[in-house]
Amino acid sequence: MKVTLVNHSDTRGGASVVTVRLMRALVEAGVDARMLVMQKGTDSDRVQQLQPAWRRKACFLAEHADIFAHNGFSRENLFKASIAVCGMDLHRHPWVREADVVALNWVNQGMVSLNEISRIEAPVVWTMHDMWCMTGVCHHAGECTRYRRECGNCPLLHGGTSAHDLSRSCLSRKSALYSRKNIHFVAVSHWLADKCAESALLADMPVSVIPNAFPVEQYAVPAVNARSHYGLPDDARLVVMGAARLDDPIKGLPLAVEALNRLHDTTKEKVCAVFFGEIRDSHALDALRMPSVRLGTIGADTVRDVYIHADAVLSTSHYETLPGTLVEGMAAGCVPVTFGRGGQADIVDHLETGYIARYPDTADIAEGLRWALADKADRHKM
Repeated sequence: MKVTLVNHSDTRGGASVVTVRLMRALVEAGVDARMLVMQKGTDSDRVQQLQPAWRRKACFLAEHADIFAHNGFSRENLFKASIAVCGMDLHRHPWVREADVVALNWVNQGMVSLNEISRIEAPVVWTMHDMWCMTGVCHHAGECTRYRRECGNCPLLHGGTSAHDLSRSCLSRKSALYSRKNIHFVAVSHWLADKCAESALLADMPVSVIPNAFPVEQYAVPAVNARSHYGLPDDARLVVMGAARLDDPIKGLPLAVEALNRLHDTTKEKVCAVFFGEIRDSHALDALRMPSVRLGTIGADTVRDVYIHADAVLSTSHYETLPGTLVEGMAAGCVPVTFGRGGQADIVDHLETGYIARYPDTADIAEGLRWALADKADRHKM
C-alpha cells in the first residue's frame, strides 16, 4: 500500500512531530509511506517540499490578506483563523496521484485549499490535530458553541456582528466538500471525537479515534546522570513543562506559574521548574518564585534526557487534543499533572498514573504536583 501524508511542516509544531512519527511507524509496518510538506526542515528522502518558495509565500499571504480584510483590517486574531481558499496543486503531485490513500494532517496557512482536496482522486483520511475541520474558521472553539449549529457572528472576527461573516461562508464550503468527497476523519482523542459528534459538520461523518503514534521505547531508557550538562540542580526535585511555544495563550503558562508558586510556598522539598520551548515574551516567567531552568528550544534527545531526570511533567493548557509531552514524560517515568481540558483522560488514569486537576484550579494543580512528588503513581502501569 502507498500512503502519502500531507502536513504543513516536518519539524515545526506538534502536528509535524506526530505526523513524522506516524510515517516512520507505517514504514516499520511495511507500508510505503511518504510525506509532502510546505516547509521542510529534515533531510529525509521520504519528505518532499511542495512547489517553489514564491508560490508558498503567495498562498500564505493571500489567505491572511483575505482574513485581514474580513476582520475589519484588524490584526487581532489574524493567525487564529484559517479559511483554506488558496493552496498548492496537491492533486498534480506524483506522490498523490500514485497513492492508495492520502492522509491529510494539519494543512492550513495557505497549504491546501478546500477545492484542492476535492480534486484528490484517492480516498482521503484526515487526521484532526485541532477543531478546525468542524468549525468555520477557528482551530479551537474555546467556550463558543456556534459550531454545533451554524457559525456566524464569530467572536474571532472583528466585532463578531455579522451572521453571514467569513466563518459562516467557510463552514458552508466545508459542508459542500464533505458531501461530495470520500473523507474518513480521525480524532486523536475521545475528547475530540466527542466534539465531532456535537458539531453540525461532522456529526454524521465517519470518525475514528486513533491516538498519535509515539516511539515510547526511545524514552524508556536507563538514566545517565546528565544534570550538570543541562544546568539542572543535583539536589532538587524537577518539574518539567514544555511546548513548541510555551507562552502561546492556549498553553496556560500563567496558570502554571501560579500553581508552581503555590507549591513553592507550601513545600519543604527543594523543587526546581524546568522549561523548554520558545518563549516570545521575555517577561512571561517574571512572576515565578520557584527556582527554574530555561532550556529554550531543544532537540528530541535533550527532551528525553530532561524527562528521565524529572519527577513530574506539567501541562496547564486550556485545550489539548492529545498532549504529547504527557505521553513522552510517562514513557520516561515522569508523572503527569494536568487539567482535563482535552484528551488527557485518554493518557492519564487519575490518582493511578497521574493527576487530572479541576480546571482552572491552580491550587488543585499544586496538589497534583505534591501527589506526584510523593511518588504515589503506579510506575509499572505508567
